[in-house]
Amino acid sequence: MKYTYYGQSCFSIETSSTKLLFDPFISENPLAKDIDISKIEADYILVSHGHGDHVADLVALAKQTSATVIAMPEICDWLAKQGVEKVHGMNFGKFKFDFGTVRMVWATHSSGLPDGSYGGNPAGFVLELDDKQIYFAGDTGLTVEMKLLADLYKLDYAILPIGGNYTMDVEDAILASKYINCNKVIGVHYNTFPVIAIEEEDAITKFNAASAELILPKIGESISL
Repeated sequence: MKYTYYGQSCFSIETSSTKLLFDPFISENPLAKDIDISKIEADYILVSHGHGDHVADLVALAKQTSATVIAMPEICDWLAKQGVEKVHGMNFGKFKFDFGTVRMVWATHSSGLPDGSYGGNPAGFVLELDDKQIYFAGDTGLTVEMKLLADLYKLDYAILPIGGNYTMDVEDAILASKYINCNKVIGVHYNTFPVIAIEEEDAITKFNAASAELILPKIGESISL
């Protein structure tokens, strides 16, 4: 599988059969100025919550790609008002799609949409794709509910926010990696704004000291999972 990072919490995962895009926020992110969103392809777009730094390009990309959007029902209702018809509303639970199984899981955060309406519960996702199990935490603080994932899964990768202030910081993400029993972490939700800036080499060193690996692809970079 191929993972491509687009900045903030936006990334894609390309499986053997399907292209998945997550939390599209590109055109309004100065750090992602070199990304041409007109070239982005997706079969599905997964949305963790309704904040602008996760949905700024959602409507445009949903229409451009004709992807099915997987999100909380409140976000799906908002999308319908924007003319997006291909949606799959979910809540905390799991569903088997043609590309694999998706479980929506708890995230401790808030969720309001750009028009000020309620965006439903914030969430994360556990994905079972091509014989791998991947956890995307969405925007969340450290929460004891994460420990349940170690009972349910043997995670190959965890995609965790590490910028602090709005979400977990580096130290909390290290503890989260212990909760979920996953030592390969891809960091997201950092450096976009001053309050979530991190020292990248220091963060990598701290993860290494905890017998874990922090992977920080550059914006636009692809890695193999």
